[in-house]
Amino acid sequence: MALPNALISGGSSGIGLALAQSLAAQGWNLSILARDPARLAAARAAIQSARRETAQQVKTFSADVTDAGAAADAVHAAMAEFGPPRLLVTSAGIVIPGLFETLPASAFERTMAVNYFGTLNVVRAALPRMQAVRGGRIVLISSGAGLVGLYGYTAYAPSKFAVRGFAESLRAELKPDGIAVSVVYPPDTDTPQLQEEQALRPPALAALASGSRVLSADEVARAILKGVGRGKFIIAPGRDMKALAMLHSLIAPLLNRVWADRVVARLHRRPPPPRA
Repeated sequence: MALPNALISGGSSGIGLALAQSLAAQGWNLSILARDPARLAAARAAIQSARRETAQQVKTFSADVTDAGAAADAVHAAMAEFGPPRLLVTSAGIVIPGLFETLPASAFERTMAVNYFGTLNVVRAALPRMQAVRGGRIVLISSGAGLVGLYGYTAYAPSKFAVRGFAESLRAELKPDGIAVSVVYPPDTDTPQLQEEQALRPPALAALASGSRVLSADEVARAILKGVGRGKFIIAPGRDMKALAMLHSLIAPLLNRVWADRVVARLHRRPPPPRA
């Protein structure tokens, strides 16, 4: 019997790597897409060490998901090895925090290119083969910032809102084809990307994020696989994200106006002008 296979973009670190290791421990074949060959090599070794059986295979493909042609070539090469994926995960992403007035246009273009169009490019390349076998699940990694836009995320939040909208529309379109879709809203997750982002956060964003619990990549991966196993469309790891995913339309005005705006106002409060 052929082993199940998963294809994960952004699988060389963070949530993508944690997912790959968890799936390897469950007996899956893995295809990992990422840009950096050195990180891919290290990830392959880590995934192989997690395998349940020596017969399982781990293949890596170097590609920039923002390049539609390169992404398609990598996805097609992966499917040539294992066939259409039973599980397709789009985990490649970047965060460039900062205030709208200070961020260059390139920050918005790059963030949308990786987070949104990078997701589209991978899904577009794999979808025809998945439709041909009428099966599989596509898991799109959005963010808590895809539910509520936050101060300091004018580049990041719109890209994750776009992933959310894509997931909601794609779910409806692919249901008749027998292909399931899930969208994941992780909170802050302990990954190399978070460490890089934290060094660049504006003070108000750092203050807003200081009270939130940071999950490990393994915790998020477990929540994703649990949600996939239960056939869930919305997967929100952690109690805070579960509440936000269920009630964000009600909670967002409160978060922004009652809490976030007050924190920002306090940090931006200026001393009164001196008396004449």
